[in-house]
This record gives sequence, C-alpha cells and structure tokens, in this order.
Amino acid sequence: MSTTRGYLDTASAEPLHPAARDTLLAALDRGWGDPRRLHRAGRDARALLDNARAVVAEALGVHPDEIGFTASGTDAVHRGLLGLVAARSADGIVHSAVEHSAVLHAAAWHDSPAHVAVPVDADARVDADAMAAAARRPGVAAVALQAANQEVGTLQPVDELDLPDGVPLFVDAAAAVGRVALPQRWSALSASAHKWGGPSGVGVLAVRRSARWTTPFPGDDGLEQLGESVPAALAAAAALQAVLAERDATAVRQRQQVDRIRAAASALPDTEVVGDPVDRLPHLVTFSCLYISGDELVSALDRRGFAVASGSACTSSSLEPSHVLAAMGALTHGNVRVSLRRDTTDEEVAEFCTALTEVVAEIRAGVGL
Repeated sequence: MSTTRGYLDTASAEPLHPAARDTLLAALDRGWGDPRRLHRAGRDARALLDNARAVVAEALGVHPDEIGFTASGTDAVHRGLLGLVAARSADGIVHSAVEHSAVLHAAAWHDSPAHVAVPVDADARVDADAMAAAARRPGVAAVALQAANQEVGTLQPVDELDLPDGVPLFVDAAAAVGRVALPQRWSALSASAHKWGGPSGVGVLAVRRSARWTTPFPGDDGLEQLGESVPAALAAAAALQAVLAERDATAVRQRQQVDRIRAAASALPDTEVVGDPVDRLPHLVTFSCLYISGDELVSALDRRGFAVASGSACTSSSLEPSHVLAAMGALTHGNVRVSLRRDTTDEEVAEFCTALTEVVAEIRAGVGL
C-alpha cells in the first residue's frame, strides 16, 4: 500500500513527484558547487541552475532572466511584493482580504496608512472594479491579488483588473501553479515548489523585465543572488514540467472526485460547503460543520487513515479561525479543507466520503446531537 494513501492535504504540501526525486538524486552529485564561481564545480552547478531557470521560465511563459529561486514560497512573496514597493516613492499596498498570510504579514511589516484590504463576496472572490478603484487612491505603490485562494479554491479575476498606469500587480500563484492556467497580467509572481510535488525549501519569484523592482532586504540586487539550492531548484523544475504535462487530464479526474466530496458534505445536516462550485481549483474543497470543532474532525478522520487540514490553512500548526472564511462571512469553526493528490483514486474518495459521514455522526452523537 502506498505510504501516501489517504493523504488529502496537498494544498499544504504535495508528495514529492517521482521526476523530482530522480532529478534531485542525480543533481546532488553535480550541483553542489557555488554557481557564481568559475571553477569546474561552479560551472557544473551554474549549468544545472540555468537549466532549472529555463524550464520554470517556459512553464510560466517568461524569460529565464526573469526567474529567481528563493528559500521558500513565503520568501518569494516577501521579496516580490516588497521589492515592487521598494522601487517606488509611495508605500501603500492594496490587497484582497483573503490573501495568504505571507502577503498580509508583508503588508503589516511594511506599515503604511495607505494600505487597503478589499472585501470579497461569499465565494471569496474580490470585485475587480473595487480593487482597481482602491489602487487609484493616493499613496498606493502596488496591488497584490492571488491567482486562486489557498483555502477554498476560488479563482480570482486577476486579468480583469484595470489598474492605473504605474501601479504594479503582484500575484501569489502558489495555489494555482500546476493546477490551472495562470493569469498573464502581472509584474511579479511567486510560487512554491512543494505545492506541485517539488522539494520543500524552494520558492519561485518571477519579475517582468518591464517591472520596477529592487531587493527590499540587505544584499545583492537581482534575481540571481538569492542563495538557491541548485539540486533542489532543478528537482522543482523537473516536477513542474511533469505536472504540467499531466495537468489537463489530472484536473478532469480531480474535478469529478471533488464533486463527489462536495455532494457528500452537502448531504450532511448543518454543513456548509464554501467557495465557488465551478470557477475553482480542480483538486480542493472546503466545508464547515456546525457543532463540531475542526481539531476533533481532523483527528477523527486521521484515525480513519485520512489526512486533511483545518483552521487557517496558511498559518503553520494553527487551529485559529480562518481569516478567509471570516472575510467570506462563512462558518469559521468545524471547517475541513480536502485537497487531492495527483494519484488519489476513486476508491479513496468513496472511502473518505463514507468515513466523513460516519465521523460527523459519531462526534455529534457524542455530545447529544
């Protein structure tokens, strides 16, 4: 039996793709040198790094010199967004109320009275006109809007934004890369390799040549001075290439599987399935159950062999109420996020639906409901 069977939390981390594993092991023998040095070990490492950059650039539809590798997806968010702000005289950041915590923390760290959090609707989707209007306020330096929400899967209208000239757009694409087609109208974009089956500890930062961007932290400027792990970067690129080759077929299967889970959750009494039912990531669904705490539900499902997430999906080791669900006006307790692996089977989904129904009934019965 696969060690990943029952693992349904890929929105946190996807199991390592076989292509990444094979590439990582091979690259460890050649990519250990410093790619900035002129000796043979450095040249070998540089060749591998250039290859990784070219593969990721092709996947994102940009030039290789517009790609940099960082220590994590969070690092890529902070460098990307704050780097756009640092290159301008203004300092305000406009963002949706449901951005990943990395964006919210970056805005809080770079405190400004010109920051604006734009509300979302009941599906967690921001209004493009409202965000564009906020971007026209005095003191705004940059706009941040995710490609897709990491907790409920709703896709955002990134390419519909009509931003004023001179205000760049930062897109957190961590939840979307390898899952759906990405938006095209952005100045800087970030992603995280472990979300698509690459190794952990690899973030991707893409900055358009046309964008004004400078490093917001002490150190060398540019995208080639971020201290990347060459073998890990190459493995991340290999995984992304493999995932994109399978993306459309995988998405069709996962949409059907998620529809089954949505139906099973919707059939439970006092349970709310959240997020757009159609315009969404194909592999993810979130629902909230009244009269049950999220930790109880996660623990009970774990005992049945299923790993799912609860609480704020972008806050490590936290069962705090989700700021995303709160912004949507949805139930913030008893919530569960299910996100499928690329090889999740129909049998696993059926078993999960049965376990979910039984576990909810058992927990509620235990408190006299």
